Amino acid sequence: MTTTPPAPAVPLNALRDLEERAFNAWPARQTVFHQGWVFRLSGGYTKRANSVNALVPGAPFDGVREAAAALYARHGLPAVFRISPLAPAEADKELADAGYQHFDPSLVLHRPLARDGVAQPDGSTLISTSPSHAWLEGFAAANSVPLHHRALHNSMLDNIAHPAAFALQHDDQGRAVGFGLGVLERGAVGLYDLAVAPEHRGGGRGRALVQALLQWAADAGAASAYLQVRAQNTPALRLYESMGFKTAYSYHYRVPA
Repeated sequence: MTTTPPAPAVPLNALRDLEERAFNAWPARQTVFHQGWVFRLSGGYTKRANSVNALVPGAPFDGVREAAAALYARHGLPAVFRISPLAPAEADKELADAGYQHFDPSLVLHRPLARDGVAQPDGSTLISTSPSHAWLEGFAAANSVPLHHRALHNSMLDNIAHPAAFALQHDDQGRAVGFGLGVLERGAVGLYDLAVAPEHRGGGRGRALVQALLQWAADAGAASAYLQVRAQNTPALRLYESMGFKTAYSYHYRVPA
């Protein structure tokens, strides 16, 4: 069964720019280009770094499914497809007909950014240009990152080529409990790895993390911000919408049955 996602709210060229920034902000360990598509492989850690993505609007899908299945099998991974508005409709249909399941519908949100239009951070969040040991260990614990994937996660962070900011919050006992990552490229900041330890959620820490990263980006000259969020994550969507983010476009994954 195929789905018909809503039309993107941004022009196709702006959509492609957002896609390119997201690929650069979360670099895959290995990248293979194939007929207007990109196969990203990172040892199975995170879907976005281990998925097939359209790079060229409407790139033909002939033979792509078979080529991806063979390549990912060679690396011991399933061929997961991320279907954005850059992918042609026939790609989603062919995958559905082949038994690939619709999975994890998500949204890309964006907002303009001006230095005088960002709420001032409350001072609870520290920003650094590299991840501290406390950031790495605390983020892994808050997100239940398996031990066998932690070194891979850290190496992916090391491979970010553009300016990056790591946001960190501590509780009253000095324990790291809030985390966030901002990556700045071509005047836009992408927000990633936003996480708060479960026992500290609901107290405004997420808002403070976003405000601190937006302020860092505005000070660095960014004109806009974007992030990705699962469509079913209602609390996060409410937070981001209250901070001026609007939907740019949607995407979903197709995974083997």
